[in-house]
Amino acid sequence: MARIPRDSAGDHSNEAAAARRAFVTEQTGASLEHVGSFSLDPGTLPGNVEHFTGVAQVPIGIAGPLLVLGEHAQGEFYVPMATTEGTLVASYNRGMKLLRAGGGVTVSVVEDHMQRAPAFPMQDARGARALRDWMREHHDEIAAAAEATTSVGELVEVELYIVGRFLFCRFDYTTGDAAGQNMTGKATRAACEWIKVHHPDVHAYQLEAQLASDKKHSHINTLKTRGKRVVAEALIPDAVLREQMNTSSRALYDARQVSHLGARLAATVNNGAHSANALAAMFIATGQDVANVAESHAALVHVELRENDDYYYSITLPSLIIATHGGGTGLATQRECLEMLGCVGDGTALKLAEIMAATVLCGELSLGSAVVADEWVAAHDQHGRNR
Repeated sequence: MARIPRDSAGDHSNEAAAARRAFVTEQTGASLEHVGSFSLDPGTLPGNVEHFTGVAQVPIGIAGPLLVLGEHAQGEFYVPMATTEGTLVASYNRGMKLLRAGGGVTVSVVEDHMQRAPAFPMQDARGARALRDWMREHHDEIAAAAEATTSVGELVEVELYIVGRFLFCRFDYTTGDAAGQNMTGKATRAACEWIKVHHPDVHAYQLEAQLASDKKHSHINTLKTRGKRVVAEALIPDAVLREQMNTSSRALYDARQVSHLGARLAATVNNGAHSANALAAMFIATGQDVANVAESHAALVHVELRENDDYYYSITLPSLIIATHGGGTGLATQRECLEMLGCVGDGTALKLAEIMAATVLCGELSLGSAVVADEWVAAHDQHGRNR
């Protein structure tokens, strides 16, 4: 069996990558000319990728200016969006123009939690109940054991649920500028080891028992938050909608009621239009773990038609998992995109969360308006691949 080339002395190097490209060409006949064209230093990639061979180049477009009225992000931003879907950047750009004319997007981060969710098997349900009560009494010691593994993570709460003879837990942390999945895993393991040592009836545990629903959305995360819970909202005058979007607040409001019903019928975790579009494009551009779109795209939309025909629109993202430190955020092109947003350095994760949520709201209004004004198909004919 042919083995992928490895170099134990320098596997993240131009030479090792070239050897793997030559191997792939020999094995498959595929030319990797473009895969092998990159400007980053392979030596920066340990911890980001194994068997480094080349890069996948995704086009980046810029939308903006986006006017954000946040607590961490304030002012105008130009937003990098990495995508291969024609019309996407143009649509978000249009939404940003609309909301800038309407006064901007107000954004608030209202919760910030990252979880690891172990389970403890006990002899019976009474044993599980006794462990639950004991853990509540010893919260401070458990928190100290967890927090000893990290310089920034803090254990906020331990949620405790009994099913049969099992005690299921959700250890909820704040994680600074990191997304925190690895951080919380290490911290929670230390906490579980402390529990095993100090509780006479605990002999085993499963470090992740799926109650965190890592990399997949769940209703508990809609309620309890995973990552950042962010609310973006705007109040748009009817006159601005008519001028910018060729529709009215009444038409948009009526269409939204139908969409609410359709989302209910489909039992979706998102009664909005397409938050995943903005998030995936910004995740790729800024070095996020793209698999977290599976959780982050969930959304709760609420609209109101005010007496003066102003249109109030809010979107709540209950599980926005992003970072400005760690993962892919330090890679060359991704760091440049974060610099474009002013999101490099300590204390910038909440700023990035606000910019992303504001961008999502712009896309919701742009797409919704295009559908109501019957401009959706024509826009894709003009900008998309089916032209």
